[in-house]
Amino acid sequence: MTKWRHATPLTRTAIAALAGACLIAGCGVLPGGSGGSEDTLTVMTFAPQDTKATNMPGMPGMAKAYEGWVNSRGGINGHKLRVITCNEKNTTTGAADCARKAVAEKAVAVVGSYSQHGRAFMAPLEAEGIPFIGGYGVSSEEFQSSLSYPVNGGQPALLAGAGHQLGRACSKVALVRPDTLAADSMPVLLNAGLRANKMGDADDIRAAEDSSDYTSEARAALAGSSGGKDRGCVTAVLGQHTETFFDAFRRVDDKHKNPQISSVLGSVSQALVDRTGGRESPFEGAYVTGWYPVATDPLWDPMRKVIADHAFADNAVDPADSGTQTTWIAYTVLSETLKRFKSGEAVTPRKLARMLNQGEPVRTGGLTPDLSWRYQDMRALADFPRVVNARVTFQVVQSGRLVAQQGEASMDMTATLEQSPRPA
Repeated sequence: MTKWRHATPLTRTAIAALAGACLIAGCGVLPGGSGGSEDTLTVMTFAPQDTKATNMPGMPGMAKAYEGWVNSRGGINGHKLRVITCNEKNTTTGAADCARKAVAEKAVAVVGSYSQHGRAFMAPLEAEGIPFIGGYGVSSEEFQSSLSYPVNGGQPALLAGAGHQLGRACSKVALVRPDTLAADSMPVLLNAGLRANKMGDADDIRAAEDSSDYTSEARAALAGSSGGKDRGCVTAVLGQHTETFFDAFRRVDDKHKNPQISSVLGSVSQALVDRTGGRESPFEGAYVTGWYPVATDPLWDPMRKVIADHAFADNAVDPADSGTQTTWIAYTVLSETLKRFKSGEAVTPRKLARMLNQGEPVRTGGLTPDLSWRYQDMRALADFPRVVNARVTFQVVQSGRLVAQQGEASMDMTATLEQSPRPA
C-alpha cells in the first residue's frame, strides 16, 4: 500500500480554486466544511423510554443494530446509514421535539417509530416532506397522512382481529383500555369484529394508562364478562400495564369463574409469559392477536442474526417484541426502496416519498404481504385510507409459548374495517 509521507498543505489559493471547481462539478463537502458526506443518509427512529406508561426501547435499539449491520456490509446502494434516535417520552411535546430534531438533522425519513401523538409529530414532518415509514400504528394520523407509509394495520386491525378471535369463543366480552384520546376508537373497532361474528358489543371499561392499582376496573371487567350462557371473555389492552391489570383481575376472581383472557401483541408478549412463569404463567391459554408470524417462525431468522451480531449487549432488543419486529420490517422497506434509486442519484425526503408512492410493491421476506402505497393499492377505509396491510394473526399461549392458533391462523381485516362505524 502506498504511504503518503509529505502531503503539502492546501494554500488559500488552492482551496479557492477547489471551491470553484466544486461549484461547477457539484462535488461534496470541502475539507473542513460542515454538513457531512453526501454518501451518508440520516434517518430517525423515536419511541418512548423510561416513562410510567408504555415504553418501546427495542425500537431504537433495533434501528441502531440495523445501522451497524448495513454499514458493515457497505451501506445501502452506496450510501452509509446514519441512525439518530429520540426519546418521545409519551408526551405531545416529546413527539413534536423528536420530529423537529429529525428536521434539524436533515433526516430523509423517520423509520419504525412509536407515538400516540400523531398530530404533534406529523405536522413538522409534513412541512418538510419527510416520509414516516413503518410507525407502530397507535395514532390515527399514521393511517391518514399522505406522508405515512404503515407496514401493518396498526391498532385498528388488532382490535378488529381481537373481536373476531373472541367472537368465536365467548358469549360476552369486557374490554379494558386506556382512558386516552388515542384509545377512544378501541371499543368501536373491537365491536366491529364481534358484530361480524353476530355478537353484542363489549363492555367498555376505561382505566388510567399508568395506574398501579386496577382493582375497580378488574371488578367491572369480571361483571361485564359474566351472565352469558357460555364462557365470558376479558380483553385488556393497556400496554406494559396489562400485566398489572391481570394481577388485580386474578385476585378479584375469587369465585374462579375463569373467563377467557386475551390481549394484543405489544400488551402481551413472549417475554411477559416467560417472566411470569412460562408454562405456569397466568397467561397460559390467553388469546393474543398480532400482525406478524409467531416469533419462532424461521422467517424471522435474518432479524435474529442481526440482533445477535449487532445488538448482543442491548437486552431491550427482543426478537419476539412487536416493536422490534415492526422496526425491522420498516427498515427493510427503507432499504428496498433506496436500492431503486439510480447510482449516484441524490436522495431527498421528497424523492424518497415519490419512490414509495409510485414504486412497485416492496417485499419483506414473507413477514407481511408485499407492501405498496400506490393509489390503486389503497383500501376503501374512510378513517384509515393509508392501510395497505390489514392482515392479523391469531395466537394462543400453549405450554408457555405463543403459537399460532389452530384453525384460521391469520385473517385480513379489510372487510371488517370497511363495515366498522366511524368513531364518535
